[in-house]
Amino acid sequence: MRNPFRRTPPSGSDRSTRVVRVDSRTKRLTKRLQSGEVAVIDHADLDRVAAEALVECRPSAVLNAAPSVSGRYPNLGPGVLVEAGIPLVDDLGPEVMRLHDGQRVIIRDGTVLLPDEEQPVAEGTRQSAETVEASMASARKGLAVQLEAFAANTIEYMRGEWDLLLNGVGMPEVSTQMGGRHVLVVVRGYSYKEDLRALRPYIREYKPVIIGVDGGADAVLEAGLKPHMIVGDMDSVSDRALSCGAEIVVHAYRDGRAPGLERVEELGVSHHVFSATGTSEDIAMLMADEADAEIIVALGTHATLVEFLDKGRSGMSSTFLTRLKVGGRLIDAKGVSRLYRTRISGWWLLLLALAGVLALTAALMSTPGGQTFLGLFGAIWDDIVNFFRSLVGLSPRPPTV
Repeated sequence: MRNPFRRTPPSGSDRSTRVVRVDSRTKRLTKRLQSGEVAVIDHADLDRVAAEALVECRPSAVLNAAPSVSGRYPNLGPGVLVEAGIPLVDDLGPEVMRLHDGQRVIIRDGTVLLPDEEQPVAEGTRQSAETVEASMASARKGLAVQLEAFAANTIEYMRGEWDLLLNGVGMPEVSTQMGGRHVLVVVRGYSYKEDLRALRPYIREYKPVIIGVDGGADAVLEAGLKPHMIVGDMDSVSDRALSCGAEIVVHAYRDGRAPGLERVEELGVSHHVFSATGTSEDIAMLMADEADAEIIVALGTHATLVEFLDKGRSGMSSTFLTRLKVGGRLIDAKGVSRLYRTRISGWWLLLLALAGVLALTAALMSTPGGQTFLGLFGAIWDDIVNFFRSLVGLSPRPPTV
């Protein structure tokens, strides 16, 4: 299937200038990146979620100061950009980050130049489908090392957080009632928009408690829904979401540092602080489990080893243990949009309805009572038609026989 974002990339000799937007945090950059501009990032092992966010902005190119594939594991982000036809110039070094918003550059293969200077700003590697695939093949060989490190991190997390995992020690006292109810945890992860749309019938019927994890709260609002609770370090959630009336739980580190706490306090919204290692999606699921939720539906969360590594945190082992803890209640909604798509078009439904009307009419005409009913209906229809004809000055239509 043709990618809707795909377009013909510029040639190597293209000398047209383009406006750049620069930020070391990719998800922060995508909030202001406009179509046709150049994204300048510093994102080693570019993950799929970040790449999909970039594609949605439709940049003319992406310049990465870091290697988009370091070889640690087969990350999926570079392939997403290349498949969308967006030029990716890789490993440009810290020099490219010295560009500033609004500045114009020329991109010639793997070289970035200023329009009025011959000296290049930075030089890197222009990625293609072939180079990305070669990097992926090499990176797959490193999965064994990553799996060993992942196992070590899991044991370390279990030793430090066993009281939280097993006994719920340290859980904040929240007012959102989740006992005996379905809880939908929304994370801005793979296919989250498609899966959220596919779950609309479920949400209408069961009316679950909706927990938005950081930017997942904005995804809920964009879908026309409202989160009951927002959990996270508040680095990617909008002020609009934080002010929507949801209960706020700020996820802090174990040492008490909470980078997003100052922002929440400035907005003047009431909140709780929950200090724990691991990820915010883990916290959301553990809170729902501790509150005795009937079902926990996880949407956009991370489940596979590559997804854990793609998240870019060694602490993703906490998600593995959290899933073991809440496994009896947990239902993963990942890919539900692919699993189920309606196979009946609107035209088939219309034809089915017309066939039903014709069958009902034939049944009525076969009985005296039905014939009388149809005669009365015809007379009423004639009266309605003649009324509208008289409004426009036309003569009455002869009655239906």
